[in-house]
Amino acid sequence: MKYLCEVQEKYRIDTENEAKTFIEEQKKDNKYNLKKYASELKERKVKGEIVDSWYQVTLVKVFNDAKEPVEEIEVKYE
Repeated sequence: MKYLCEVQEKYRIDTENEAKTFIEEQKKDNKYNLKKYASELKERKVKGEIVDSWYQVTLVKVFNDAKEPVEEIEVKYE
């Protein structure tokens, strides 16, 4: 039997406020425990000039304890 224990997801989000709202929404989801989260400003530069910027949000979600898994989880990415 296979049990999904933990995943790390990274998202690109346009603004700081959207990133904060997204993290708060993820905290409220009861399908998993949010073990860790972070938001970081990223910039793309061309010849020293910033041409693009965004926030990278990283989430670590725990579905099962590896020592005592409880349920089988199937993740679908669409």
